[in-house]
Amino acid sequence: MIRNPRNLLWLVPLLLFVSSPLWRPALVAFLTPRGDFGASLSGNGAQQGQNFIMDSITITLNSSGRKEWIIRAERAFTGRTDRELGMIGVDALYIGRDRKQPIRISSNRGTYYLDERHLILIDSVVVRKPATHEVLYTDLLHYYDQTKMVISPVDVEIVGRGFTIRAGRMDYDLSTDGYDFSNGVVVDI
Repeated sequence: MIRNPRNLLWLVPLLLFVSSPLWRPALVAFLTPRGDFGASLSGNGAQQGQNFIMDSITITLNSSGRKEWIIRAERAFTGRTDRELGMIGVDALYIGRDRKQPIRISSNRGTYYLDERHLILIDSVVVRKPATHEVLYTDLLHYYDQTKMVISPVDVEIVGRGFTIRAGRMDYDLSTDGYDFSNGVVVDI
């Protein structure tokens, strides 16, 4: 008989050591971290993008602390980078400086480059200027916020009270309301 059961206590570590080849693989597999933690910790995070798709988005663009654009889209999503915003069903309002009646622009698609502050509207672009009763139709329109220039490198048609202008290209300066047409300009009065 065993006189003192405390003397058998040294058998517990010995049994654990001897039986470790049986239980150790299961314990190691259970304690192994899941996922790729090395990829998420490497680098400073500047190269990682935030991709998204959103329904019904509104973007407000300010220049010198003043609201100039309100852009609404039925759907928005990231482009090739997270600094490029693609849009579907665009309805934009240009308030600008000292505009009593804003300019309304609509298009089927659009892209906004955040770093360059460059807005591109594509496919069935319609620009309505209620102050002068003019409507512009084109398929491609670029807006550069730094220069306040609107450029349409493709055919444009402007319909106003008593006139129609058709041209192959149009540059429009929002700050001066000045137009520059080229590539076969036709004016009907």
